[in-house]
Order: sequence, then C-alpha cells, then structure tokens
Amino acid sequence: MSESEPEYLHGYSNDEQDRLCRQARVLEHRVHDRLPFRRCRNIVEIGSGVGAQTEILLRHFPELKITCVERNDEQIKAAQNHLAGLAWAHGRFELAQEDAMHLGFSQEEFDGAFLCWVLEHVPSPARVLSEVRRVLRPGAPIVCTEVMNASFFINPYSPQTLKYWLAFNDHQIDIGGDPFVGAKLGNLLQSAGFRDIQTQVKTFHFDNRAPGERAEFLSYWTDLLLSGAPELLKMGRVSADTVKGMEAELELVGRAPDSVFLYSFMRAMATA
Repeated sequence: MSESEPEYLHGYSNDEQDRLCRQARVLEHRVHDRLPFRRCRNIVEIGSGVGAQTEILLRHFPELKITCVERNDEQIKAAQNHLAGLAWAHGRFELAQEDAMHLGFSQEEFDGAFLCWVLEHVPSPARVLSEVRRVLRPGAPIVCTEVMNASFFINPYSPQTLKYWLAFNDHQIDIGGDPFVGAKLGNLLQSAGFRDIQTQVKTFHFDNRAPGERAEFLSYWTDLLLSGAPELLKMGRVSADTVKGMEAELELVGRAPDSVFLYSFMRAMATA
C-alpha cells in the first residue's frame, strides 16, 4: 500500500460493507476448506476489511486469536461493530490500523498469516509479503487467496458484460492493483523467502447440473460487478448504457436453459 490511502474500486459504502459479508459466506466452502491453522494460536490477517473473513476463521478455529490489519477507518469501525456482535469472537480479535508494507509488529510475532482478496488491491504485493514473512515465526503457515480475472466466462455470449469486465480490470490496474495477481502467487511467495509453496486453482463452474447453485452464484456475481459501477461511471470507464446492458445480459444468463458460469481463483499455501 502507498503512503496515501490506496484507492479501492468498490468503495466503502454501507452497501459495500454488507456485500463483503455476504460474499465471504457465499464463498466460505471454497475459501476456507482445509486451512492449515489447526495448531496456530495467534495469526495475522492482512487486509481484514469489515471482518467478514475473520468471523469465519474464528468460527472454524475455536482456539485462534487474530490480529486484523486494516488501513481504512470506515472498514475498521465496521469490523468492530460486526465482530463485537458475535459471541464466539469475544476477546479473540484485535483490530490494528496498519500499513501492510510497514507493519508495526515485532519480528516473528505470529504463528500464521491469512490474506484474502487483498493483494489484488495493493501496488506492491511483494513488499507486503516480505513484511508478512518478517513477522512470522519459522515454519509458520501462510495462506493467500487471490483473483485470476482472466478466467471469467459466461454463456449465452454477453458482450456488454465482457466490455464492462474489461473496463473493471483496466481501472483496477490503473489505480495500482492487479486483477491477475492470483497466477503470480508462487513467484511472489518465493521471492519473499517462503518455503514449501503450493498453489491451487479453485474453480466455480455451474451449468444445468446445478441450476439452483448457478442462480445463487449469478446473483452474487451480479452484485460484485455492480459494486464497481459508481466508480467506473464517475471515471468515464463505462457508460450507463453499458451497465444497463450488462444487467440485462446477466438476467438473461440467469434464465437461459443452457447457461454456464465459470470463474477460477488461486490459493497458495507456504511456510515461513
């Protein structure tokens, strides 16, 4: 992250904060399966946002304490409100307003690290991972889950949606992010000094075999795309007609008898 507040394509509205919580729960079974934190007691979560992933980690690992690193004031306030209302989170989280490239923690302070949908938003993922490596004890596990936006496919063919998606990714690059960082996780972790690096492609592929799950995921995906519309419209990246066209196409995909949705993301695990 830069010295000034980094730009975030989705914004910090209440609607966006609610969407992040819904997103975490929709993706929970893919993002949180078989995580290596069973023997950990004190991990750091980088880019914890509104605490949506924190909630799930604390639920899955009852003996875990999490230090949540977040830079934005509004996200920290939302996380405090969200986590304070969960009985199983009481006394088990700490919110730290920190710059991920200059962590104010001691060397080897944590026995694990979790990063989810954050490196796509920072201008220097390598520097962030280097800082995380510094604050981890030898042998501590790290898990990074990230986007790979080149993988997106839907059927029927939806030109306005693809036009919008291209603008979405171009804008993220222009504000210092990387919508394709998932494919680079192996190189990034190796350059930061991590060992035992394993990467995994995790795919959402829905067709007529699972119409209910397909409909649910298309609804989530529509919300995700539209969350970037205010910023893209303001910057002139897309027109109102393109947004309306995308909404109409996604509704059609949701009703089409042979519709297909495919998207892959990447998860990397390693040890310090």
